[in-house]
Amino acid sequence: MLMGYLGALGVALLPGAIRASDLAISAGTVVIEPVVTGLVEPWSLAFLPEGGFLVTERDGRLTRVDAAGDRHAIAGLPEVFARGQGGLFDLLLPRDFAERRELFLSFAIPQRGGAGTALARARLEADRLEDLTVVWQMPPGTRGGVHFGGRLAEGPEGAIYLTVGERGAFDPAQDLGALMGKVLRMDRDGRPLPDNPFPDRADGTVWSYGHRNPQGLAFDARGQLWESEHGAMGGDEINRIEPGRNYGWPVIAYGRHYGGERIGRGTAEAGVAQPVHYWDPSIAPSGHMVYSGRLWPDWARDHFLGSLKFDYVARLDPDAGWAEEAIRAEETGRVRDIREAPDGSIWFLSVDRGAVFRMRPKD
Repeated sequence: MLMGYLGALGVALLPGAIRASDLAISAGTVVIEPVVTGLVEPWSLAFLPEGGFLVTERDGRLTRVDAAGDRHAIAGLPEVFARGQGGLFDLLLPRDFAERRELFLSFAIPQRGGAGTALARARLEADRLEDLTVVWQMPPGTRGGVHFGGRLAEGPEGAIYLTVGERGAFDPAQDLGALMGKVLRMDRDGRPLPDNPFPDRADGTVWSYGHRNPQGLAFDARGQLWESEHGAMGGDEINRIEPGRNYGWPVIAYGRHYGGERIGRGTAEAGVAQPVHYWDPSIAPSGHMVYSGRLWPDWARDHFLGSLKFDYVARLDPDAGWAEEAIRAEETGRVRDIREAPDGSIWFLSVDRGAVFRMRPKD
């Protein structure tokens, strides 16, 4: 049955190449099985319409895993700044990828005196990226190796959404003339869209602001955008993103500085959006997926995120006050990304295990 499940997604591995394990959770027993191992800091994955999938590694590699389970290195990638938290980040295949073969990559681009978050567009042809173009990047001048953001999502209207962290600089997250600490919205050429809320500020791409280090971004089936981000010592958040809203950092926060000092002016302020959920202590959320309910109907509309700190997959039920279930197993070491596959199975990337794993119901 394992080969049948993988074959339905166009991935078939050699007999004996996969060792599956069972895990008892609230929905019953699930099977967690490794699909690809031997990766170095995997960051993102995307399913190909013809079968197989793509996976990024932070040091700048992009790999295609074909229907037979064989790996193919993709050539033609941009130069990345792979130091600190920098590197090759997210991968987005738009809904029209099958026709246009066009994809998007976010990454830390080397710049004069440092590095900045960037977005590139390219066509995937015969295991090579053709016509790669950097369509958007931070203005040169940001330094340090932390809080790049880099999560991508395609909106229902076809816009590209990109998260940018505040690079550890705090105050720029509140500055509408700066691009740090923001969720951005742009067209496929990296240009601002005319209905963005701040057309005359920064480069016109700002959609929301007051973010610290956004590591998750996802649309649900109703077209609502959700974002998750790292706080400091406590205060990791899930936010319902609305255009033009201020999400608080560093004016309000539910955590504290690492030295124990209070952040900003407390946990609430008029005109500043509240998170729908927060963690204290921090779990370091990464990756964000809103589930369809295809294989687990009771999980429809639930949110799934990885924990980089406590090594588990978090399932949160918004209909039950954001009650959380921690799905923890030997395989869930520092979960960087989580995706729903076309068949409804749940795939996640483990940094510690250097692997892509797949979770499905046990027969």
